[in-house]
Parts: sequence; structure tokens; C-alpha cells
Amino acid sequence: MLRPTAIKVEPMEDYRLSVVFDNGEEKIFDVNPYIHGEWYGELRDKNYFETVGVDGFTVVWKNGQDVCPDELYYTSVPSEEIER
Repeated sequence: MLRPTAIKVEPMEDYRLSVVFDNGEEKIFDVNPYIHGEWYGELRDKNYFETVGVDGFTVVWKNGQDVCPDELYYTSVPSEEIER
């Protein structure tokens, strides 16, 4: 079975993303562990972080940062388990 792919993403507070997958699930992905170093450090800029989009598989930013599709799906938490 193929892993679901991201079809919609919305930035949230505290560097989290609300992601809707093509199987109808909505999950929350915490980007905090990724926003270190030169490459992913750009995501600390809230304005830049909020430009996140989807590319048919995963979440991406305009300068090329992305999250592995498997990691995005399997490490995200179902939205009903998170306080917004």
C-alpha cells in the first residue's frame, strides 16, 4: 500500500503544519526539529515559514526545503490529538 500524499497544508503557531492527505486524514507535523542549520534555518523566519505549499507528494518551500513524504505522514500526529 502506498503512503498517502499531502494535498493541502496550512502553517500553524509554533512551527507546526496542518496537513491534509489524499486519504482524508488531517495531521499535525512539528517542524521544530528541522529548523536548525543553514538550509532549514530559513524556516525560522515566520514570513518565510508561512509560504509553505504542497507539490503533489509533500510540503515544500520556495527555496527548496521539503520534508520526506514518508516522514511527513508517519511522524505526524492526528489533528484530534493536538490542542490548537
